[in-house]
Amino acid sequence: MSAPLRLLVALAAGLNFGFGLSLSGMLDPARVQGFLDVTGAFDRRQAWDPTLAFVLGGAVSVAGPGYALARRLPRPALTVAFELPTNRRIDRPLIGGAALFGIGWGLSGLCPGPAVAALSTGALPVVVFVAAMLVGMAVYQRFVART
Repeated sequence: MSAPLRLLVALAAGLNFGFGLSLSGMLDPARVQGFLDVTGAFDRRQAWDPTLAFVLGGAVSVAGPGYALARRLPRPALTVAFELPTNRRIDRPLIGGAALFGIGWGLSGLCPGPAVAALSTGALPVVVFVAAMLVGMAVYQRFVART
């Protein structure tokens, strides 16, 4: 398939993802932190917010069947092969990365996808988060991925 068509489909999927995040309120870091703070230790004025659980449930209900379908198809529609994960090993870098991701998500209320979508709000903390994320990615590529 043509590269412009693949880019157009990727753009449509990204816009759909961003719209869904915006519609569900997941661009608001306080809402995400309200879900992660199940004990109320972070903000006692706010009750636990289960919204993110419903958003995640909706995402899994769409992605699960899609993933199962992808495993049965001979090839994807717009490229030559599926790029599915093959590594099943749980190692120190995976655990460390997951812990670092979780800590960052809990402290900021942002993770990479919603942070990029939240750039549309123009909020300075989001801009700082995305800039720091890009610097972190560059540092990783420069110093860690090469070893």
